[in-house]
Amino acid sequence: MSPKKIAQMIDLSCVQSSSTLDDIAGAVDLARQHDVAAVFALPAHIPYLMELVGDSDIMVGAVVGFPDGAATTAGKTAEAAEQLAMGCGEFDMVNNIAWLKAGKDDLYRNDVAAVVAAAEGKPVKVILECHHLTNDEIVRACWLCVEAGASFVKTGTGWAPTGATLENVKLMKQTVGDRCQVKAAGGVRGLETLLAMHRLGATRFGIGVGTARTILEHLPADDKSDNY
Repeated sequence: MSPKKIAQMIDLSCVQSSSTLDDIAGAVDLARQHDVAAVFALPAHIPYLMELVGDSDIMVGAVVGFPDGAATTAGKTAEAAEQLAMGCGEFDMVNNIAWLKAGKDDLYRNDVAAVVAAAEGKPVKVILECHHLTNDEIVRACWLCVEAGASFVKTGTGWAPTGATLENVKLMKQTVGDRCQVKAAGGVRGLETLLAMHRLGATRFGIGVGTARTILEHLPADDKSDNY
């Protein structure tokens, strides 16, 4: 992969409770420098992020039901609709872990499908929060998300003790195949990890600004350099 391709797979993440407005401004500056895929902020900060982005081509991403996934389906759809109206172009929603573990597949599937409908054709990435799931639950969640029309399944929020691992990225990709894509987030700490996960099937990466800066600023400045 070229340096440009690597940058275009990165979602800059400012979605911790400790993320500040300065962090968001820094993410936008980094996005402008490197042409990353998107910048994500918590819902209350989307207007500020939109103001910073202005009329640039930077994609603004929204989080839905974050970070626990236990909002009502009506609440999630309202949140997605509000952020769509603000101009958000992608939606990372947290799945309902309790419904998944209880085998309430219809409720789970419908929860995802409702947000997909509210997004009106914009990509929806479903955050599984793999740290709390067994392998069998990860597989079942992937199938339900595909059935509900999700564009991606995603490893984690970055709030759990662990997030993306080589094992769960591989399992998720093997399960979804070409029916949707895989986003790795939570634990992507460097370029070697990103490349290893890409080889296993991840095509997007949610990374905090500090780590992303380290990765991006150590890439060659142009695509004429050696590929990775």
